[in-house]
Amino acid sequence: MAAVRNLKKVGHRVIEAIWRIGFASRFLLLILLNSGPSFKRFRLVVKELYFTGVMSLIIILVAGLFVGIVLGLQGYEVLKSYGSESALGQLVALSLVRELGPVLAALLFAGRAGSAMTAEIGLMKASEQLAAMDMMAVSPVARVVAPRFWAGVISMPILATIFSAIGVFGGYLVGVVYIGVDEGSFWSQMQGAVDFQHDILNGMLKSFVFGIAVTVISLFEGFDAPPTAEGVSRATTRTVVESSLIILLLDVVLTAFMFRGN
Repeated sequence: MAAVRNLKKVGHRVIEAIWRIGFASRFLLLILLNSGPSFKRFRLVVKELYFTGVMSLIIILVAGLFVGIVLGLQGYEVLKSYGSESALGQLVALSLVRELGPVLAALLFAGRAGSAMTAEIGLMKASEQLAAMDMMAVSPVARVVAPRFWAGVISMPILATIFSAIGVFGGYLVGVVYIGVDEGSFWSQMQGAVDFQHDILNGMLKSFVFGIAVTVISLFEGFDAPPTAEGVSRATTRTVVESSLIILLLDVVLTAFMFRGN
């Protein structure tokens, strides 16, 4: 009997997960269909861009600088054993542009902006603000959800690019200024190794996909949260966990497709 009960629990969770994926896909389609008013009143998107992008800059700048410094220190120790200290710029830049920049920026974005969007929409639902919009014939999806979606999609690639640029600067500080690697070799090796199409554009494409995934999960969890304090709290937690897992999963898939021929 215990095995049957466990099997039923597993089946129930699988069915619920499939249902939520389908509902989230339908939710994304609904956002796209209701995006017209957001672009007609673009100030709504600009307001959310400030909230999701500008307010996330501090953590992006600090984290990018520290990651670049650590990459410079660790990379120098590895390259020194092979006599290739001049390739430090190449190592730092490729690590950040291809992988660490988009992934870490997306994880930070999910923890800061994604959780905030879920909590905000969840509280609006709990306080019946979304229901009041429906009563006034104002679509909550068009007025509240769509501007936040496009703000997240636009700001994520920009934040990832800033993260990578600051990380390269951190690698420069520790490699050239602190350790004493030749500055000309640092920059020339980097410029010769980093390809705009295969590295920079692919990294931006990754961050764009991550932005869509994180923003949809954040908005869906907030819109679907039970209208209670506990429900909003659990939805916020699910946003961070689900966003982190989907970022890592998408990173594996995208990396396999983008760099398999390199």
